[in-house]
Amino acid sequence: MKRREFIAASAAVAASSLLPQTPAWARGRKVRLGLIGTGMRGQVLLKELVRRDDVEVVALCDIEPIMLKRGMEMVAKAGKPAPKAYGQDGDVNAWKRLLEQRGLDGVIIATPWEYHAPMAIAAMQAKVAVGCEVVAGITLQDHWDVLKTQLSTGTPYMLLENVCYRRDVMAALQMVRQGLFGELVHLQAGYQHDLRGVKFNSGDPGQPYDSGVEFGAKGWSEARWRTEHSVRRNGELYPSHGIGPCAMYTGINRGNRFTRINAFASKARGLHEYTVAKSGGTTHPSTKATFKLGDIVTTTLACQNGETILLQHDTSLPRPYSMGFRVQGTKGLWMDVNQSIHIEGRSPPHKWEPFQAYQDQYEHPLWKQHAATAASAGHGGMDWFVIHAFVEALKARAPMPIDIYDAVTWSAITPLSEQSIAGGFQTLDFPDFTAGLWQQRKPIFAFDGRY
Repeated sequence: MKRREFIAASAAVAASSLLPQTPAWARGRKVRLGLIGTGMRGQVLLKELVRRDDVEVVALCDIEPIMLKRGMEMVAKAGKPAPKAYGQDGDVNAWKRLLEQRGLDGVIIATPWEYHAPMAIAAMQAKVAVGCEVVAGITLQDHWDVLKTQLSTGTPYMLLENVCYRRDVMAALQMVRQGLFGELVHLQAGYQHDLRGVKFNSGDPGQPYDSGVEFGAKGWSEARWRTEHSVRRNGELYPSHGIGPCAMYTGINRGNRFTRINAFASKARGLHEYTVAKSGGTTHPSTKATFKLGDIVTTTLACQNGETILLQHDTSLPRPYSMGFRVQGTKGLWMDVNQSIHIEGRSPPHKWEPFQAYQDQYEHPLWKQHAATAASAGHGGMDWFVIHAFVEALKARAPMPIDIYDAVTWSAITPLSEQSIAGGFQTLDFPDFTAGLWQQRKPIFAFDGRY
């Protein structure tokens, strides 16, 4: 899509983050939401939806009978009215019928990645607000198409990136905003997580993790679809957990933007060795698979305001979980791997200090207000916050705190990194999805105790 077309589209929908008609809650009833995808991730989000008094889950969709049944049982256990179920007939287009349900205010999309863009586009065209799990799309064209649809319809869209709400990440955000690190210079993050036991299992629905070496049609849950991406793709496949917080720290799309990107990939060995070790030899079909995804993918981004950001995707080798955050400025830095911080003039010279005391001092107002409520939520409370943000912004008819520009900018790192690696580690120009609006847009994420 050309720049002038985006400018025209943006002008035509100046209130693009607002609902185009009077919403349900303005008419005195609860927010009526549907959920497409009641698998392992969908169930985590459903848990947060059904415990809210301001949400009515009115529709569930999944083509796996076991998962759909579990979702229905979760709603019943919460004492809520039974939602309408779609997909029990195995129809892969059942989600389209869900979007036609009358009175639907919004939909949560928690399906395999390749469905996110078409489902979000169809929902926005139907004037159904979208809360989309990461990622926003697969190809670069997917991202332009999702953006074009949001701008042309004005339907609210939020990327459900939960790590932006992690407790230490939000404390560091407070520190950045209060100038503790001085002027930011360099940031690091990544998705550094041993997923071998997720990408392969026995195919038994009762043992989705660490149970075998099947994938594809013989696998279950994520092993059924996610592993195929490691077979045929080589790039930064899951950028938003790392880049989301870094983008908030540096004001990306709001006074700053990415200008250049390149990516490097190591050799691929980890998944093959895992299947051989797990199966006890080289006779199992999974040991014959060729994996294109490099075990370590390193992506570097340059920013308009002079910062550099380094991302690492590391999911195929044995390692403890870490996001690898590093926020470094002219006065000091924080690193999450050692949970340490150093601030010049405050910390002992050339020595780390424990981060906890700083986290307590700079606790974000959202965590001060909602920590007790969020405590039982998935991923250390982050899942409660991201659902809360979507629902509250929808209720207030306010801009989504992680909006369409954030979604496509963060997620487009994947196809751009693939392009860079395929081209011999080329450095590429990063598209300006905002068509210059980044120069006028102001930061809104998590200010003043709001979502």
